[in-house]
Amino acid sequence: MTPDSQTLSVLVENKPGVLTRVSALFSRRGYNISSLAVGPTEHPEISRITVVVDVDQRRLEQITKQLNKLVNVLKIVQLDARQTVQRELILIKVTADNATRTSVLEIVQMFRAKVVDAAADSVTIEATGTQDKLSALLSMLESFGVREIVKSGAVAIGRGGRAITDRSLLS
Repeated sequence: MTPDSQTLSVLVENKPGVLTRVSALFSRRGYNISSLAVGPTEHPEISRITVVVDVDQRRLEQITKQLNKLVNVLKIVQLDARQTVQRELILIKVTADNATRTSVLEIVQMFRAKVVDAAADSVTIEATGTQDKLSALLSMLESFGVREIVKSGAVAIGRGGRAITDRSLLS
């Protein structure tokens, strides 16, 4: 993430078209979304969109005001990196033959990742962590030959006992 990266957690009604309207708001204003993750919450009628966007604080306030105008948006919280746990998931397919497999597996172990598929000429690695951790893992594996990468968007949750989906917080 860049110094201007901002993470928003947006609670929305779990209805068709909501994600399209939310993402369109960013594109209409020319803001690039660097990470987007969407999924259900513990309440089946509510979904959570975690969006990371590279904007300054003033532009973030504009985005938040516009998001609040959307009918299906229930709540928006700007997540402070110091007060949240934020993770991403990455799958990496790496060349690994008999000569290099042991070295690749040592790196996998060092990063507390795991091998989820193995073939005669490659391994597929799954890792979760911060963007910095995943970048470091990728950097260590590049010399072996990275064949393919799939990366999720960031998901984040506030530290402590409060939850943004508490019924009292949604009103």
